Amino acid sequence: MAFPDRLLFEIFAFVFGAVVGSFLNVCIYRLPRDLSVNRPRRSFCPSCKKEIPWYQNVPLISWIALRGRCANCGGKIAFRYFAVELVTALLFLVVWRSFPWQIAIAYWVFISLLIVATFVDFEHFIIPDEITLGGVAAGIVASFILPSLMSTDRRLLAVAISAGSAALGYAILWLVLEGGKMAFGKKRIRLKQPTAFTWIRTGEDADFVVGEDRSLWSDYFAREKDLLLLHCDEAVIDDRALGNVTLQCRYDLVTVRDETLSLDKVDRISGVVRELQIPREAMGRGDLKFLAAIGAFLSWRAVLFTIFAGSLLGSVVGLTTLMIGKRVWSAKLPFGPYLAAGALIWMFFGDSLIRWYAGLLNP
Repeated sequence: MAFPDRLLFEIFAFVFGAVVGSFLNVCIYRLPRDLSVNRPRRSFCPSCKKEIPWYQNVPLISWIALRGRCANCGGKIAFRYFAVELVTALLFLVVWRSFPWQIAIAYWVFISLLIVATFVDFEHFIIPDEITLGGVAAGIVASFILPSLMSTDRRLLAVAISAGSAALGYAILWLVLEGGKMAFGKKRIRLKQPTAFTWIRTGEDADFVVGEDRSLWSDYFAREKDLLLLHCDEAVIDDRALGNVTLQCRYDLVTVRDETLSLDKVDRISGVVRELQIPREAMGRGDLKFLAAIGAFLSWRAVLFTIFAGSLLGSVVGLTTLMIGKRVWSAKLPFGPYLAAGALIWMFFGDSLIRWYAGLLNP
């Protein structure tokens, strides 16, 4: 392709990526809040909810021109909106320059899924089914249209590899999830000193505060049988003082000695706790489906590499934040962004990594 034509297509890839990034911002904001991504059709300010006219919603440019503020109310527009547009634009450009155009279009879809999953998981610790299950379906369809995604020229074989890779990704992380629950499903936390705590109902959920650490009650309960223990020097349920006691808590029940109370009928629990035992999961089930989507697009080898790379990156980040004191005992660490990073590394460098590894085995 001649230089002027190549440059024109690269400019198109960058601009198109920025436009897609603007739509991805809509998905990142609305999907975890169960809002429609197409109604209202125009974006709106997160603060005043006023719809943003098109001339104030030009990708990349508007955020800079408005200095990250809403033109109507002056409310702050998070830097994330600009970052998503820029990252999407740059990745679309790099993909266009790195792969044949047919593959590039399929990878544009895949990258869009990775970006939405990453930012939603960072903020909400979930990955919506629209991204994970939708990604599995999109990967299988893309493999049928472009069998070369699965390194074959036979459509039915490509579909079989894509679907099998998705199943493999789900199955491996399911085994990790269940094995991790059996081995590490409980975490005992001995506080440095007796610490005040409160449990206060807020609608269908509750705020759970221990010292300065605040979280939602539902964050601790992924399964019906999950049990949280509070070893208290003193405890009060509503106006009932209990003294030194261990509270055995499930999501909707609390057991005190031989009495079990429904938390639906309790407004407030408070007291002083010296030790907790909290239930924990190795990861969320959204991660299983997300890895299935990665397998559907990139095949089984990418699944194996993504698990390794994602686990390594997540471990490094998690240990680093704990060592420098940026993360407290109850903080969760999203796994989806690290799976996405592993998938990107494989997408761009998978073949090179295989050749490098083969060279180590056969010098």
